[in-house]
Amino acid sequence: MHLTTNCFRLLCCLLAGLGSIGSAHARDRATILYDAFGNSGKLKKDWGFSVLIEYAGKRILFDTGNNSKIFAANTRALDVDLKDLDYVIISHRHGDHTSGLSHLLKVNPKVKVYAPAELFGVFGSTLAKGFYKSVDTLPEDMRYFDGEQPEAIPTGSSWPGANFLFVDTKVEIAPGIFIIPTVSNVTGTLELRELSLAINTPHGLVLVVGCSHPGVEEILRAASSVNSHVYMLLGGLHLVKTPDAEIERLAGALHDRWKIDRIAPGHCTGEPAFAKLKQVFGDSYLYAGLGSRVDIP
Repeated sequence: MHLTTNCFRLLCCLLAGLGSIGSAHARDRATILYDAFGNSGKLKKDWGFSVLIEYAGKRILFDTGNNSKIFAANTRALDVDLKDLDYVIISHRHGDHTSGLSHLLKVNPKVKVYAPAELFGVFGSTLAKGFYKSVDTLPEDMRYFDGEQPEAIPTGSSWPGANFLFVDTKVEIAPGIFIIPTVSNVTGTLELRELSLAINTPHGLVLVVGCSHPGVEEILRAASSVNSHVYMLLGGLHLVKTPDAEIERLAGALHDRWKIDRIAPGHCTGEPAFAKLKQVFGDSYLYAGLGSRVDIP
């Protein structure tokens, strides 16, 4: 009887553990915290982007919107606890994705913030010795640091003291959860570095993008090193001023060439692209306006 009782208790513990795993996965989802469109009356619309990703027990904040006060108000209205985050990812340096950092870091100053690696930028960096060439024949008062090169030169940040981790190569931050870096070769954002989030689910990748400045197809190519099949693409596709012919081509390519199963566009995708993507993807188009929650399988 003693052995049977112990076995029963062990079985109960195992079942309870399975139940907790199931409930965690039942909450796997993306919640849009910041955008300029939506159907929630309690949230403030503004140009910018932020989304909370909950997956496999991890809580990842992706971008922080355009205005710190609006970001704070929206997170409170959605009952999002910014103290309870595993990671933060900032897609790129533009203000409509970074401005909420001021509020976030007051609430959670030690949280890990993954940002694009840039020599000079708002996130700060460190330049190694040898960054510049020296000319020994110049007089001392014409030489940097009086001719004595420091071992490292820290560059300034808009958020001093933040726990930034700089990304310039693909990195797996948790099992099956990757950060994908790309660099824009597009006129207007040349050399802009951008990070995307790729979650390798049993159904394929869930790919979260901020603005897709390098081009969404370039990001898809980079993410294919994790998994060539994208189940869902969510975020800004930067088509707000794109000619209709290119929008039509890209919508067809995302559906037919890249064979994306679900698309949940937002932010800078643009109204003409919303309309075309809705037409092309039909029931596979997922509404992702401010305050909406999109399930992650």
